Amino acid sequence: MLNDQSFHPDNIRIDPVHFLSKFHTTVDVLRLDLIHPVISGNKWFKLKEYLREATVQDKKILLTFGGAYSNHIVATAAIAGLNGLKSIGIIRGEKPAILSHTLQNAINYGMEVYFVSRDNYRKKIVPEHILNQHSENDTYIIDEGGYGELGVRGAKEILKQVDTRSYSHIMDAVGTGTTISGLIQSSNPHQCIIGISVFKNNYDLQGAIEKFLFSEDRLRLELIHDYHCGGYAKYTKQLIDFMNEWYRITGIPSDFVYTGKLFFAVKDLLQKNYFPQENKILIIHSGGIQGNQSLPNGTLIF
Repeated sequence: MLNDQSFHPDNIRIDPVHFLSKFHTTVDVLRLDLIHPVISGNKWFKLKEYLREATVQDKKILLTFGGAYSNHIVATAAIAGLNGLKSIGIIRGEKPAILSHTLQNAINYGMEVYFVSRDNYRKKIVPEHILNQHSENDTYIIDEGGYGELGVRGAKEILKQVDTRSYSHIMDAVGTGTTISGLIQSSNPHQCIIGISVFKNNYDLQGAIEKFLFSEDRLRLELIHDYHCGGYAKYTKQLIDFMNEWYRITGIPSDFVYTGKLFFAVKDLLQKNYFPQENKILIIHSGGIQGNQSLPNGTLIF
């Protein structure tokens, strides 16, 4: 279904983070970001089952929701275009004077974007004029971030790409909770799955994830809310400095919305002796590097 020569699922690999071995803990990164420059990381896994169902139902339009810096929005636009479908993005908040690079990229991939109030967005209300312009029979709706049973089903395949059985902890940056739900479902009973929330005070996240889990699996979930840097798509000088230093040492790029905060959290938690020594940690690199285009030129060294 994805006939783009830039799509390389075989590129997925595990990269060791040697400089963190001083904490007597093995830390590796699962490089999902190498799949595709736009539909990278967890985005492909979360979207592919929705795309399959839309194709079976002969839908012509993918309609989804997201914010101005949503990797999901631009990935949906790209995957729709590559498969001959139209796409519509319902964007949270008022239209800014200058669009983010994420939204500009989505538009370049053919997506129609519409801005709605935060209240209507929270209720997932699609403006009536959009419904009037496009046949409901032709439109396939995907929730924000690919949240839902099909998104979780796709995310379950992430840990099947390589052998991850030896890890004691698996860590992921969390937005809607779709990916981490799939990770928990497909991981082993001895593994602890830790989510680093990128939203401020997003305590409803626990319930959003647990609805997809059996009771025994819920005990293996840990959510940490201390590394959002002020909120979604917010960042600090400390985070940017860390991202540059991480790249200089490891050669692994990160983004300021998700993976930069995740990598920062891993190092900080190691420094605080959060993990037992001699454990093995696998970090999920969920891609989304395109989001860095919204930073001022020269902010990052990569």
